Amino acid sequence: MKSDYHLHSNHSPDSITLMDVYCDKALELGLDELCFTEHLDHDMIYTYSARPTFTFEDYLADIRRLQEKYRGRLTIKAGIEFGLQRHTIQAHQKDYEAHPLDFILLSSHEIDNQEYWRHDYQKGKTQLEYNRGYYENLLHIVKAYDGYSVLAHMDVMKRYDQNGILDDELVIDIVEKILKVIIKKGKGLEVNTSSYRYGMNDLTPSKRILSLYRQLGGTILSLGSDSHQVIHLAEHMDHVRCELRSLGFEEYCTFEKMKPIFHPL
Repeated sequence: MKSDYHLHSNHSPDSITLMDVYCDKALELGLDELCFTEHLDHDMIYTYSARPTFTFEDYLADIRRLQEKYRGRLTIKAGIEFGLQRHTIQAHQKDYEAHPLDFILLSSHEIDNQEYWRHDYQKGKTQLEYNRGYYENLLHIVKAYDGYSVLAHMDVMKRYDQNGILDDELVIDIVEKILKVIIKKGKGLEVNTSSYRYGMNDLTPSKRILSLYRQLGGTILSLGSDSHQVIHLAEHMDHVRCELRSLGFEEYCTFEKMKPIFHPL
């Protein structure tokens, strides 16, 4: 089984790539399955995009069209990436209850409407303060919210840390609490292969975090490229599979109707 479970098309405000383009490329690459995971961040202002706001109706209609078009050649799953903040939990819960999906990524892109990629949240804080603040916020969210499949790019703050990458050991106490919560709730972790695009020297999440997840009994992993352009589809997947096997993992998951399906790595 070869799949990519983190893709953004023109239904996301930060991509213009058509879904059909991804699907045609997936066939070229010999992939078996794609799951589109469009951004849905309530209360975020996408100042870089003038395109209409995401709607489930248009997105799911496109998913159904693709499922028919590629039937028998490529499996297409309907996913979403929920960018949660504490004050948007109820809004995301309504979305979860109203729309049937196969897979949901839980992400944190900002705190109190202060975005990480713009460095708004980091401003005025020490490196340790904003990193621990990020994980403390994530811990609150995973305790409070259950409507998702896996936790996406868990150590995403590293992407946007202008002070370099903080040693995991300085936040591992909070990370361990987060992992214990998601394992107890039957949720999983995403391994996001964009770490290579961002020039990071590790997996996302890091090998330290993944090893701890496995030690604590975690088994549910999804693999996603976090592509916004077709050139990044399924990027570095084979290498990441090898890395995961070296850490002791034997399986990864695709999803159907929010239920994990295990496959050999």
